[in-house]
Amino acid sequence: MAWQFWIDRGGTFTDIVARRPDGTLVTHKLLSDNPGQYPDAAIAGIRKLLKLEKDQSIDSVKMGTTVATNALLERKGEPTALFITHGFRDQLRIGYQNRPRLFDRHIVLPEPLYSAAWEVDERITARGEVLRPLDEARARRDFAEAMRRGYRAAAIALMHGYRHPAHEQRLAALAREAGFTQVSASHEVSPLMKLVARGDTTVADAYLSPILRRYVERVAREMPGVKLMFMQSSGGLTDAKLLQGKDSILSGPAGGVVGAARTAAAAGFDRIIGFDMGGTSTDVSHYAGAYEREFDTLVAGVRLRAPMMSVHTVAAGGGSILHFDGARYRVGPGSAGAHPGPESYRKGGPLTVTDANVMLGKIQPGYFPRVFGPTGDAPLDAAVVREKFSALAAEIRAATGDERSPEAVAEGYVRIAVGNMANAIKKISVERGHDVTGYTLACFGGAAGQHACLVADELAIPRIHIHPYAGVLSAYGMGLADITAMREQAVEARLEPALVPRLEDAFKVLAGIASAEVAAQGVPGGSISVSRRVHLRYEGTDTAIVVDYGAPAEMLERFEAGYRSRFSFLMPGHALVVEAVSVEANGHGAAVRETAADMPARRGVLAPAAAVEMVSGGASRSAALYRRDELRPGDTIAGPAIIAEANSTTVVEPQWQAQVTSLNHLVLTRSRPRPARTAIGTRADPVMLEIFNNLFMAIAEQM
Repeated sequence: MAWQFWIDRGGTFTDIVARRPDGTLVTHKLLSDNPGQYPDAAIAGIRKLLKLEKDQSIDSVKMGTTVATNALLERKGEPTALFITHGFRDQLRIGYQNRPRLFDRHIVLPEPLYSAAWEVDERITARGEVLRPLDEARARRDFAEAMRRGYRAAAIALMHGYRHPAHEQRLAALAREAGFTQVSASHEVSPLMKLVARGDTTVADAYLSPILRRYVERVAREMPGVKLMFMQSSGGLTDAKLLQGKDSILSGPAGGVVGAARTAAAAGFDRIIGFDMGGTSTDVSHYAGAYEREFDTLVAGVRLRAPMMSVHTVAAGGGSILHFDGARYRVGPGSAGAHPGPESYRKGGPLTVTDANVMLGKIQPGYFPRVFGPTGDAPLDAAVVREKFSALAAEIRAATGDERSPEAVAEGYVRIAVGNMANAIKKISVERGHDVTGYTLACFGGAAGQHACLVADELAIPRIHIHPYAGVLSAYGMGLADITAMREQAVEARLEPALVPRLEDAFKVLAGIASAEVAAQGVPGGSISVSRRVHLRYEGTDTAIVVDYGAPAEMLERFEAGYRSRFSFLMPGHALVVEAVSVEANGHGAAVRETAADMPARRGVLAPAAAVEMVSGGASRSAALYRRDELRPGDTIAGPAIIAEANSTTVVEPQWQAQVTSLNHLVLTRSRPRPARTAIGTRADPVMLEIFNNLFMAIAEQM
């Protein structure tokens, strides 16, 4: 065997889990952006782990990356030209005229990803009749003009092109002849109805794929001959050469969902809320025996019709910047990222949530990785954090008369961040009919353990699960994920027995294509499994529920159960429509099994590594600090306590306790009943002002 590397390149940190030739695992975490030390974090991390090893042969690298995500958020993709049916030049700009914020008087539309648009002289009806033949001569002139203007990425989206692709196919060929290096056609990118969503997805693919391809080629040049795979937004791996921009938006978070689901199942938890808090944001997900995916999403103002893990993201990470506007506290949405990073990172960055936890003593610099400063080997700077929070407390006192201490100010910001994260969890659970009091909070990411008990208290979740690799679980999930390929096809027909043969034919074709793609990546045909699903909706509505394929009566039952759970009512007088069918071919991932920890027995009584002070609930408390690698199965730790390890820190709040299981996992539970909520005082409180503001904004968004 040779080395395997599983990597999650996040916005702040890049996490690496390496599997040595002997099967043992080793982890490494480094800043994603550190210009003075290395040009690329993933390559630097691999070299670091191989530096002192005799066997440096690499079998494979499996990665999740934020390259496409960041390009979309920052609008730094490839300049893209749109080619669309005559008369629909502005259709993607107009969109659906949604009003998600009903009371906003000034509507600001997101900037489109395409920079210029050309109308194509053609028209095919929904039945395949050619109303206007494709004017190839004009198309050639338009492609030439776009090339002269510097465009090399073309997005082609024609009316009814998802069902009758002949004109799109011809245009794609003409674009390549003209010299375009990236050509995305809607019938290949998103073969589903609705021109706006299909067109937006096609533009996003053309806009992001060149950026992603350049990054892939750079990594491949550094590791010639190594099998390079990337995580897709759907939660499956694919060969780097097959990865498309529209399938990489949730590349990193998808690995986290896979890792959380697999490790929680090994621990005996079948219903979990995934809580992934990193340096830039927090991603939350719901899992109850099957991955939840969405096929219609809105990311950074862009409509996408591509299978993605159902992940809700909120701008509340360890690097979220703390603000005071003269009246109230605010957390985020901006992030300090990796460069300059939080104030404590020694690069002159702003105060962040991480700094607040340093101020509260919940992060102890002496037990945190020493990767900071000019030479990358200094600890966190606690002195400058205290200085900055003291100055902030003085600013708040001058503006409001509030005599709050620096520690109280820091705790106020943490309360706001916790409230933001709890609201995000409600969106993917309570608002969809799930009772979170029967779930386990699966915490991972470098910052989740610092806030796990507070978030669980906010939601009345009774139990917290933290895996030994929680700090790098998204990277760990890359190694556990399957190689997958998904294919979709529009149907748009009533669900009736007469439709079944047509569905069977569609499934046969799609399954053959998806299975062949997985097999081409080295997976034996006999080990490929295929899942078949149907997208159902009530006639006259546009919200589809995805159910497993079966007899019409079985699909009806599954649809009604899902619809009732989501919307709490049914529409029995409406016919069901099959909007689309989809298949997923899976080649199973790495066989990493969770077994009872083989660890030496403890000698004597469990003793903390240190006694520290931390602030919790408005009071300074003495807390025992333990090293994670010194804990043994059966150990029980009562809060307040801190459990420090190389990749994360877990804070056991008062009235909570942590137990080490036989698998060497941590399970946290309340040691006392959850206290009743305290009344809110009448004095103006900048923390409560922000909490109420967030609540009112959430209500307004639902109206």
